Amino acid sequence: GHATPDGTQALIRFARTKIIQAGGYPDIQIDWHGHNDRGHGVANALSAIEAGADRVHGTALGIGERCGNTAMDQLLVNLHLLGWFQHDLSKLTEYSQLVSEACRFPIPENYPVVGRDAFRTATGVHAAAIIKAKGKGDEWLADRVYSGVPAGVFGLHQTIEIGPVSGASNVIYWLKQRGIEPAEDTVKSILSKAKQSRTVLTEEEILAVVENN
Repeated sequence: GHATPDGTQALIRFARTKIIQAGGYPDIQIDWHGHNDRGHGVANALSAIEAGADRVHGTALGIGERCGNTAMDQLLVNLHLLGWFQHDLSKLTEYSQLVSEACRFPIPENYPVVGRDAFRTATGVHAAAIIKAKGKGDEWLADRVYSGVPAGVFGLHQTIEIGPVSGASNVIYWLKQRGIEPAEDTVKSILSKAKQSRTVLTEEEILAVVENN
């Protein structure tokens, strides 16, 4: 819980060279069991692997004493994106939600990958880039242009919403996705309401504007 990534690597290498190899115990393997006291849980686990640890430990959603353990779900995401673990992770969200319910441990809305907001965007320039990529049929790019994690790999998708920093492209896309004709007056009315809001508009709020136009 107190180690930094550099300290983790030094500790693993020390154990490997000064204790295992020097002691003549080549068959002994090294496990890394990390906590998250300083927010380094995942980084330390990755550093331990780089330094030669044979196994690293983690728990679902990082659930554990004090500040928790290395988050297994986040570790798997990073291992996959680094090319070190190529198994199917499309059920990762389902797994995390099941653990959340069973342990009565709410997943924060901004939690990486499996949090509700992980792939939601209402920012105009972000949405425009995603929509442009989709319009060209490039789903691979659309999933990565403004996201450090490709949603599709984990059984999820990018979601475009409407809020105070949205542009017309957000509104047009949102309406078309629901089979609603994006008439100019409707788009303007929804944007006007969004600009007056402090948060992203709910589906009910947007549909109410549509019905009044």
